[in-house]
Amino acid sequence: MELNTSSSVNNSIILTSLNNISPLIEKIKELRDDIEIHKFDDKLFNEFSTEVRIKSRNKVFNRYFTDHLTNLPNVYQLRKDLDEKEEFSLIIFNIDNFTTINNFYGFLVGDFVIEELGVLLKKRLINHKVYRLSGDEFAFVIDKKMFFYDLKEHLCKLYKDLKDTIIVYQDTNIYINFTLASSVNKDNENIFSKVSMALKYAKDINATFWIYEDTMNFENNYERDIQLSETVREAIENFRVIPYYQAIVDTKTLDVVKYECLARLIDIHGKILSPLTFIPVAKKIKYYNIITRTIINKSFATFESIDFEFTINLSIEDIINKDMYEFIMDKLKNSRVSNKVTFEILESDAIEDFVKVERFINEVRRYGAKIAIDDFGSGYSNFSYLTKIKADYIKIDGSLVKNIDVDKNSFIVVETIVEFARKLGIKTIAEYVHSGSIMGKVKDLGIDFSQGFHISKPSMMT
Repeated sequence: MELNTSSSVNNSIILTSLNNISPLIEKIKELRDDIEIHKFDDKLFNEFSTEVRIKSRNKVFNRYFTDHLTNLPNVYQLRKDLDEKEEFSLIIFNIDNFTTINNFYGFLVGDFVIEELGVLLKKRLINHKVYRLSGDEFAFVIDKKMFFYDLKEHLCKLYKDLKDTIIVYQDTNIYINFTLASSVNKDNENIFSKVSMALKYAKDINATFWIYEDTMNFENNYERDIQLSETVREAIENFRVIPYYQAIVDTKTLDVVKYECLARLIDIHGKILSPLTFIPVAKKIKYYNIITRTIINKSFATFESIDFEFTINLSIEDIINKDMYEFIMDKLKNSRVSNKVTFEILESDAIEDFVKVERFINEVRRYGAKIAIDDFGSGYSNFSYLTKIKADYIKIDGSLVKNIDVDKNSFIVVETIVEFARKLGIKTIAEYVHSGSIMGKVKDLGIDFSQGFHISKPSMMT
């Protein structure tokens, strides 16, 4: 009896335990199902996350290769596309008057013009992929290598198609013109550099387009300019800009009456450089004003102790520059030789702001300084120029004087200038008197003063 009772009890305990375990088993089953669901959710999440990352990456890439203003492909996309091409012709074009548009209408209108041009160029160049490179510069690619005359014909037609493009802004017509450039070479190495150099050259000579060829050696010119820039910087920073002096004589007596002060630069090797070599570079690298100030300071100092008059060349740029104007007036105010100096204004420079020029002339005369028109007979010559400036002297351009003994037309032109100046009470100076024959003609014409290698070469004052 006792054994049976014990067995029954044990069975009861087992059944009770099994009943207690059943909910736990069900819970385990539920957890297992949840885990499977979560595994599935994680897979979906990972797939979704990957898709988002890919889209985000593509969006970043697209922004990197797209111009934000025009939505055109940019220079990075162009380089990428060209890397995938073997033969092609690259054409770059630049807006001619974009700086004027920005200055006159403002940058917001400038952006509007660029944006509208992007739309317009896509329509007009429908067979090509148009790129915006930077600022006001665009490009497209022809998917074949073109030879010179085919490319020239293509650029001629393109220029005519784009000429006088009109962008309308608030009922105002804004006219746009372009300068174009391309390149024909045996290979496409440094293609961007070559086409850019061609574009700059076209701008410099005011051409509608230019095609780069390997025979042009633009690279050598750029390398030379870079080296010369360093030479100019080094010489200026080490105070090796000096005046050379060339005598000007009374034509009748041949007595020296004054000297022209001419800028010279000494390079690190002691070589003397002409202003024709270094002045254009000095202007590009913003050192020109330093040269002008140096020549003025040293020339004034020289003639403090020498009893001669002297002349200094000034460009229109010098005269209208506020800082240079104040520097010159201060020099005249504090110098004992203000009444000895004549400022030679380059007649070959266009005068766009005559009010400032007139103010300069009137002000320097208050200190006893005089005014000469330099290189008269070249550039923007006209006789009304004389009546406006009311100069004390006219320096007749050397290109006319140097041939008056053999060229009848040059003689007539010089004779006319001399006669006109005499009637206005203006003294005349002949430049480029390089021989006795020229000197004889200068005397015959009654020119007041003479200057040139026949008389003396520019040199340091001894």
